[in-house]
Amino acid sequence: MATYKHSVSLDESKCKGCTTCLKRCPTEAIRIRDGRAVINPSRCIDCGECIRVCPHKAKKAVYDSLDCLNNYKYTIALPAPSLYGQFDNLDNIGYILGGLKEIGFDSVFEVARAAEIVSAYTRLYLNRPGIVKPVISSACPAISRIISMNFPFLCEHVIPLLAPIDIAARLAKEEALETHPELSPDEIGVFFISPCPAKVSYVKNGFAGEKNYIDHVVSVRDVYFVLLDEMKKLRENGTDETTESGMVGIGWASTGGESAAVFNERYLAADGIENCIRVLERIDNEDIHNLDYVELNACSGGCVGGAMTVANPYIAQARLQLLKRYLPVSPNRPTEKEIPETVMAEGGLQYTPSAKLSENREEAMQMMRDIESICKSLPGIDCGSCGAPTCMAFAEDIIKGDTNSDECTVIMRSLFHEYLKEHEEKAILEGLKPLVPRHNANQTKTAESK
Repeated sequence: MATYKHSVSLDESKCKGCTTCLKRCPTEAIRIRDGRAVINPSRCIDCGECIRVCPHKAKKAVYDSLDCLNNYKYTIALPAPSLYGQFDNLDNIGYILGGLKEIGFDSVFEVARAAEIVSAYTRLYLNRPGIVKPVISSACPAISRIISMNFPFLCEHVIPLLAPIDIAARLAKEEALETHPELSPDEIGVFFISPCPAKVSYVKNGFAGEKNYIDHVVSVRDVYFVLLDEMKKLRENGTDETTESGMVGIGWASTGGESAAVFNERYLAADGIENCIRVLERIDNEDIHNLDYVELNACSGGCVGGAMTVANPYIAQARLQLLKRYLPVSPNRPTEKEIPETVMAEGGLQYTPSAKLSENREEAMQMMRDIESICKSLPGIDCGSCGAPTCMAFAEDIIKGDTNSDECTVIMRSLFHEYLKEHEEKAILEGLKPLVPRHNANQTKTAESK
């Protein structure tokens, strides 16, 4: 089995072991060991929540550098629509497109264009007879990963369509080869400008299979700072670049934009990884009915809230609303009346559990009973002082041999006070001066002075 390539990493030199990330990780992938955070790769979904909340900037996203542009004769930028919401007082997306060419890209293919194509295919898919509903969007890789790890019965609900970035990459490369027949496919570099680490991992792990045309992933943040000066020049001198996207495609950057493009009122749109998990649990328990489509975004506000962006997600949303005012609804519509195989995901989403206690079923059941037994003996306050996010997680770590019960500070404090009390009673019986607990030491000194 191939090793999963993660895009979230830890800088141990900056980590203080403060437990902030421990408490906020939605999949309990983080532990504190020897005063430092440790990320369990089998549980991590690269949502970037730890990057957002770490007060010491010890978590970071790993992605490609813009220097990789030098490795190709011809380069194509695939800007995510969330990039458009990063700039203040922007009234023309053409400045961004022109700026991308100024910083070294030979051409630009907007992911928003492909998003409009995916929206059209999604509408066709929802009209298919016999499909399992509600249909869950596959656009957010963090959501797809957490479903594949924790919700086996929901895998068939995930729509088997490629993400817009995959379709954009294929179309962009086909256009480049047609326009420049003198180039070979290896001489053309396709760069996706990503707002979040989950999409970096999606590309690096080749989830599109043989249909993966993306060569490198760079961050919105890096591109933003390089673009500022070039866009300033273009604003002064003007640009001939114009967007080929419409309201629908750009709307994909914000929560609800994807669902609105389905033209179906029976939908649910949620953002924030914790909210999304609660929605998935309700769907898994069949507590949610009468829905055709579910859009879930791990980042607050949607892709504009990704950990590799610059602007506040809600300010970015407001900026996108202004940009969409004078655009057409959806200029990019496929001519096919059936969904072509080129846009279908290979094999669909597969269940790959991350939290197996043992390959042996009987052994796993016994371990689960032992975990529950240990958990009952723990304080149940989920303080995180033991280095695990919850008492249940701590009990699991004990059974797996990753830690021991001495790490529970609540229990150890209780045992310490019992020890003091026991030796104090023994000292009194033997006529010796009793041991004084630390918190009573000052009171005793005051009493002796009187």
